[in-house]
Amino acid sequence: QVQLVESGGGLVQAGGSLRLSCVASGNIDSINSMGWFRQVPGKQRELVASITSGGSTAGGTTNYADSVKGRFTISRGNAQNTIYLQMNSLKPEDTAVYSCNARNTYVPLYNFWGQGTQVTVSS
Repeated sequence: QVQLVESGGGLVQAGGSLRLSCVASGNIDSINSMGWFRQVPGKQRELVASITSGGSTAGGTTNYADSVKGRFTISRGNAQNTIYLQMNSLKPEDTAVYSCNARNTYVPLYNFWGQGTQVTVSS
């Protein structure tokens, strides 16, 4: 099992910034991808950004939803089990529950979620 603990959500005005953090613990050796998803009531959960395990502690291939490219940045901490999501130029449409995900892309059952953190952007 893998446990994911998120932090950093909150309320911000449009144009502002927030930084989300996610720390993974437990059986983390098989993680090869971590990312952030978001969901609003009545809509499907969508990928915001993901990062794969790289050869270095700071490496990894990143992937972003078109709607956040140029505004959001996903990164790893010095420890491979920590990721961040720096969110700049926030818009009201970014309001959602943001959840951290950790998985092994070759093992479908190795797929874990955090409890989610609310991000609210006021206009």
